[in-house]
Amino acid sequence: MFPLVVDLRNRRVVVIGAGRVSAQKVAQLLAAGARITVITGEVLVPVSSEIESLVLRPYEYGDLDGAFLAVSATGNKEVDDRIVTEAGERNILLNVVDDAVRSNFFFTAVHRDGDVVVSVSTEGASPALAQWVRDVVATVLPKNLAVVAQRLRAERHALHSSGQSTENLAWMVRVEELINGGDAVAMPVVK
Repeated sequence: MFPLVVDLRNRRVVVIGAGRVSAQKVAQLLAAGARITVITGEVLVPVSSEIESLVLRPYEYGDLDGAFLAVSATGNKEVDDRIVTEAGERNILLNVVDDAVRSNFFFTAVHRDGDVVVSVSTEGASPALAQWVRDVVATVLPKNLAVVAQRLRAERHALHSSGQSTENLAWMVRVEELINGGDAVAMPVVK
């Protein structure tokens, strides 16, 4: 598996199923800015009003047309089989909840502090373990990471805007300065 951060803003995502697990996935996808269509024959838990559309009928072949990725949370192996087939034919990323073997991407346990994202995966082996590791890691992280990330983004932008390369700068030294509350502005050069 290859860990990757993907920009889902304004990307079409199809979620099949409207139960507790699909609601969790929808919440994560909405937080990432995805445009979500939920397709379900039965609404088992309230569906977020922030989704783009709710289709009240069972999944049909063709429902994944135009999707960037999809989530199958049906709990029905036969329906999941059809969704896996369509996603494969259309080269759509698919997560079949509770079926790591038929998924080609996994949701991770995420800790966010502004632009800083820590993501933990067990490649579908145990979401509970991934959540536990995420929580342990979050307790040891500095509390000012969001501010540090904003500052570093601004500094990198200023250097790029002035035509300077950021390749040979000692960014780790700068990170340590900002994490520790320092504000030195001269960037050391890596030799």
